Amino acid sequence: MLRALLLTLSVVSIAHAELCKPDAQNAFKVRISIKTALGDNAYAWDANEEYLFKAMVAFAMRRYSSKSTTQISNVLLCNVTDRVSFWFVVTDSSKNVTTVPGSEVEAAIRMNRNRINNAFLLSDKTLQFLKITSTLSPPVEPSTPVWLIVFGVVLCLIVAGIVFLIVSGIQKHKKKNKESTEREDLEEKVEVTLENGIPCEALDLKAGHINGVFAADDDRFTSL
Repeated sequence: MLRALLLTLSVVSIAHAELCKPDAQNAFKVRISIKTALGDNAYAWDANEEYLFKAMVAFAMRRYSSKSTTQISNVLLCNVTDRVSFWFVVTDSSKNVTTVPGSEVEAAIRMNRNRINNAFLLSDKTLQFLKITSTLSPPVEPSTPVWLIVFGVVLCLIVAGIVFLIVSGIQKHKKKNKESTEREDLEEKVEVTLENGIPCEALDLKAGHINGVFAADDDRFTSL
């Protein structure tokens, strides 16, 4: 019985070794740069981190397909290096000797990429699935709706235009009143002049002005 169990385990180990190896069918390479991402706060990549990675891949597979029964044991890691890089495959839970098609694994990883990154405090640049293209993060929605911003800008322009028209109208009105007042003052100066405190009519510059005293004297003296 023990021999049979050991034989079975050895066969499974050999099968897993054949399934998970560099450039194997449906295998993906992962490169992680923890030091680059976290600097002095970088953590060590150990068996616990590997377990978390397997759990996140299993989670992604189960979330991708509601009928999936993928377990952590179905995620195999191999060729782990200190830098850190490794290969992984996902085995078929029903057979456990074949791998899940790479297209399904890729779709599951892409759909859950942000969740996987957040689990390791990394990003697409520091947690790289070399055969899986990065997904664009969802656009950040502004706290204030766009239409409200546009409405505010238009309203400010309208108010500024109204204020400009009012101010320019007041200035034109003041200027017009000032010109009218100056014109009236000028006309008064031309029509009436003061001489020794007595107002006199303005002289007719063209016809001249005859003094009445001298006119009377002219009537008394007749020509010879």
